Amino acid sequence: MTQPKMKAVVTGGAGFIGSHLTEALIAQGYQVTVIDDLSSGKLDNLAQCRNKIEFVKGSITDFSLLKKAFQGVDYVFHLAAIASVPQSIDDPRTTHEVSIGGTLNVLMAASENKVKKVIYASSAAVYGNAPGLPKNEEMLPYPLSPYAAGKLAAEYYCSVFSQVYKLPTVSLRYFNVYGPRQNPNSQYAAAIPKLINMVLEGHPPVIFGDGEQTRDFTFVGDVVRANLLAAESEVSGVFNVSRGESITINQLAEIVIRLAGKMLKPVYQEARKGDIKHSLADITKARAFGYRPEYDLEYGLGRTLEWLKGR
Repeated sequence: MTQPKMKAVVTGGAGFIGSHLTEALIAQGYQVTVIDDLSSGKLDNLAQCRNKIEFVKGSITDFSLLKKAFQGVDYVFHLAAIASVPQSIDDPRTTHEVSIGGTLNVLMAASENKVKKVIYASSAAVYGNAPGLPKNEEMLPYPLSPYAAGKLAAEYYCSVFSQVYKLPTVSLRYFNVYGPRQNPNSQYAAAIPKLINMVLEGHPPVIFGDGEQTRDFTFVGDVVRANLLAAESEVSGVFNVSRGESITINQLAEIVIRLAGKMLKPVYQEARKGDIKHSLADITKARAFGYRPEYDLEYGLGRTLEWLKGR
């Protein structure tokens, strides 16, 4: 007798990270439902697995939709979000409604349907400019934007649902995730795809501030593995997910220019509101569920560059 397939829901599954996670879940033998309102995600991101999933167009702000979609589900991977610091500063109300109200809906629907575990996509942004490096999960958070405040509030909701309603939850604090399918064209685009795109088009890359700010960049493949490991382990709580190494934005630009085979020099502009100066993760705690980063920056940037070239 064949074992019934485990069922998973990915909120925000048509997005950059969500689509990679969806593919990995299918490869692991899961039956997957994707919920996405397509405000930033794209069905094109799911092109390779569209006929193997159930797709529900809808928002996590719709509780009745979630309650129905979570019936009989084993794991919920909650990635749906307004995933931009500048956008959250421009529109804090929508960020609040999605990040906090939407996450509360996800947790309530999961609890009512007796889901085994919720794995929540949090962010290193919750640390803000809290003193001390590397950042570890015991540090006092210091959010500097509505985006970061929303992520932190949602983490606390996850913790409350674990304690009060006995719903196991894991919050994964992602550090600067990058990789194929990350949108380079949005006005709120992340640093790496935007930088690569400019270089590929022969334009000098724009760097905000002096370029000496540091980031701990994480390839999307490592984030996907962290989600799968966290779901299938017994752990709960908050965990950093990153490479565990930092690099300056100036160094990043140099590597991208070299990989693209261009002769360009960066252009510097005023630092952006809400941006933190330095970021580096302590990933010791995530080793508890078997997490080890596998992809170095050169490999990840090469894969991302090839994908952007082929768009």
